Amino acid sequence: MTADVPLPRLTFVLGGARSGKSAYAQRLAESAVRADGSSPELIFVATAEAGDDEMTARIARHQADRGPRWRTIESPLELSRTLQESADPGHVIVVDCLSLWISNLMHAGRDTDQACTELSDILAHCAGAVILISNEVGLGIVPDNALARAFRDHAGRMHQNIAAQADRVVFVAAGLVLQLK
Repeated sequence: MTADVPLPRLTFVLGGARSGKSAYAQRLAESAVRADGSSPELIFVATAEAGDDEMTARIARHQADRGPRWRTIESPLELSRTLQESADPGHVIVVDCLSLWISNLMHAGRDTDQACTELSDILAHCAGAVILISNEVGLGIVPDNALARAFRDHAGRMHQNIAAQADRVVFVAAGLVLQLK
């Protein structure tokens, strides 16, 4: 990763759980500079919801780790609208994470395919840099139930669409970054 350079318009960060994806995305965003050499506003779009005490503590720890330079927007379902309202040439937005967003959509009974299409359309027109993080879920065995297979399929299709749109795609494993595109 090269520090202090303008970011591509769209960066996609894939990897397993606890692989270092979020830390990499945060470092990447914090190293970005605007065309005039100034620092961009950093926006963290969180798709997680605090459903229990452990998740509440995890969210608080992540917010503390990011520090005061970051503005956090919680958007467990309305990600496209959040990006449309927040994307600006002076901002760097990190979305963490898309696979959790898909899970939220499915749990809420939303049309996941339509939501992913809307996201793709919004990403094509976002002003400013966006870094999307997602868990790669297609490397394991075929899930044994219909819900898990549907989740894996939605995530896989979305990942392919976003990777095709992205200017940069990386895979993170064990804290190591592999440039895919």
